[in-house]
Amino acid sequence: MALISISAAGCLRKKVTCMRIIKAMSIFIFFFFVALLSGETAAEKRIGILMFSDQARYTEATRGFIDVLREKGFTEDRTTITTEEAGANKAKAAELVHELAAQHMDLIFTVGTHATLAVAQKIKDLPIVFTEVYDPVAAGIANDWESSGNNTTGVSTKLPMTKVLDSLKQFTPVKRLGVLYTPGEKNSEAQLRDLQDTQTGSGIKIIPAPIAKTEEIAQILPLITKSTDALYITGSNLVNSRIASIVDMTSRARTVTVTHLEDLVEQGVLLGVVPGSYLSGRLAGEMAVKILLGAQPSSIPIEHPKDYKVVINLKTAGSGGFQVPPGFVQTAGRTIE
Repeated sequence: MALISISAAGCLRKKVTCMRIIKAMSIFIFFFFVALLSGETAAEKRIGILMFSDQARYTEATRGFIDVLREKGFTEDRTTITTEEAGANKAKAAELVHELAAQHMDLIFTVGTHATLAVAQKIKDLPIVFTEVYDPVAAGIANDWESSGNNTTGVSTKLPMTKVLDSLKQFTPVKRLGVLYTPGEKNSEAQLRDLQDTQTGSGIKIIPAPIAKTEEIAQILPLITKSTDALYITGSNLVNSRIASIVDMTSRARTVTVTHLEDLVEQGVLLGVVPGSYLSGRLAGEMAVKILLGAQPSSIPIEHPKDYKVVINLKTAGSGGFQVPPGFVQTAGRTIE
């Protein structure tokens, strides 16, 4: 306090002393704020993670997210991470949201549209970073891609459907593409709309095939495979829960299946043009770091996938008798055998 009380007149009479005092004060203030900031960043952070299920793409995204946090200094000794998985059950997801809310997290990372919706609808006062959400605006999670307008931001799995169709046409001639989707599932409907938007430029007619109940799959598939050249599998949880029987029926009908979800190709879908889940998780992790250091979620634009690759299931190709064009395998980013 004595330093601060020195008058301007005193400083004028003793310029050297005054300059020394000012320099000393500057150094003191500098180190004071360094210590203050160090204390803030060293404070323990609590992060909650909610995955809707243990699907491969969800676990890969989570791994990427955690890897970035560790790399940026949010190590185990100063960051508590609580990971929950809802088992693809909406009621369980809602229950886990209550548990996470009670733990006073600094940030919540959500993986999957249903997990993100469950958290965003309940928690309004904590930052939420998401991934593995196809269209967060259509799903009602965010107001806009540039700024969510709320406490959310994240990474979408929405990729240009023209890239999916281009790869499909390289694999087989396609004029009519059936789309298995579930009415009422926002992501599933958004994928159908995006495909319909490509009809004029792609020369492919999109034929919607709505599935509202699992028993409808056996009724609709024989009809849709007769009237289409290929079948797009959307991210519908109902459809995906019966993927083995869908692959069996379409393979027997010699109908090519295509998707944007890598784990569905692993389960038997013939062809995929898929975003990298691990890298998307890392991108979400970068967003989380910015938020933990003081940024607001609404100030961080929602991102699209930074990369995508072609994946082909050669086991399905062989068992179904599909002819793989020469050179197609060499251009694929991954093959499943």
